Amino acid sequence: MKSVSKIAEAVKASSTLAIDSLAKQMKADGLDVIGFGTGEPDFKTPDNISIAGISAICEGKTKYTSAAGIVPLRKAIAAQLKRDCGLDYDYTQIVVASGAKHCLFAALSAIVNPGDEIIIAAPYWLSYYEMVKMVGATPVTVFAGEDQSFKISPAQLEAAITDKTKCFMLNNPSNPTGMVYTKAELLEIAEVCVRHDLYILADEIYYKLIYGSTEFVSIAGLSEGIKERTLLINGVSKSYAMTGWRIGYCAANKQIARIMSNFLSHSTGGPSTISQWAAVEALNGPQEGIEHMRRAFEERRNYIVSRINSIAGVSCIEPDGAFYVMMNIEKLLGKTVGGRIIENDDDFATVLLQKSLVAVVPCSGFGIKNFVRWSYAASMEDIKLGLDRLEALLSEIEL
Repeated sequence: MKSVSKIAEAVKASSTLAIDSLAKQMKADGLDVIGFGTGEPDFKTPDNISIAGISAICEGKTKYTSAAGIVPLRKAIAAQLKRDCGLDYDYTQIVVASGAKHCLFAALSAIVNPGDEIIIAAPYWLSYYEMVKMVGATPVTVFAGEDQSFKISPAQLEAAITDKTKCFMLNNPSNPTGMVYTKAELLEIAEVCVRHDLYILADEIYYKLIYGSTEFVSIAGLSEGIKERTLLINGVSKSYAMTGWRIGYCAANKQIARIMSNFLSHSTGGPSTISQWAAVEALNGPQEGIEHMRRAFEERRNYIVSRINSIAGVSCIEPDGAFYVMMNIEKLLGKTVGGRIIENDDDFATVLLQKSLVAVVPCSGFGIKNFVRWSYAASMEDIKLGLDRLEALLSEIEL
């Protein structure tokens, strides 16, 4: 039998989905596992949105749509971008797909040629790296550690650029770090991209989940020139608790929007018609539910950060947005925890799951070592219990 695709075979499985799958299997086997691995709100989809989806079914809105999505949804997206970020897009510049992840893949497919280099700010969402390889390009990572608040500098970006560089990928607010770039920081980074004629692939899916005095600024809103080269990725999954509805979108210049639409027309076609009509209600309907979730996430963030920093052997810095916190485990390296010598973050995550029934994600898959990611998209009760178990596990070792 002939060999399979070398590109597809080289793609690694998602570690976040693997952890979540294992935790769910252990739960199904009767174990009291608490999961902090998955990146989705623990709230249910607001009723008005669910009812809109049900109504779409009852009204027969179940046929194919255009590859770029239904016009009412694209217009609603354009209106929200104007309302929230001051961005002016015509609906023809909006392309809807089956989730923000799908939009990212379609966007890369629209701009990348084999051999191009794509710069990714690390720590990064793990799918970025694999997607870049899947479209035949080369991922180039630029790393920023905890001492930089996990945010790269313009000088670092500049140093990574070669004559093969096509695009810079930025997740803001960030998964896995939760950090948010300031307007001044974005301006400096964007100026580098403009100077070197790079596309900017900006994943802003968490932009509504911002805490404290932090202000979110869309990189596409810095200038018309920057907006023209930006492929802005967003969706309804995180802000509206609609992860399973699978609706994401890209806002881009008309040429790129057309190419993406053509690409989607020969791959998946338009996303679920029912989900699209539900998303129209999400964007045009009452928005109070977002603030309710945001306040709950902020309360949880405050608790989990304070609690982690009170436990000997681990620490974290306070995230600005999203619903993740990066726990530093460097002080545990070489120590025996739960009967196992901890050599890296994978070891620690394994011990925490096996001994304490707490599922977190090792950050080696995000391009950074010796950290694990906690998602606080979980109930306060589960967060407190999970941290109790962490503290009990670490109380057994000498630091």
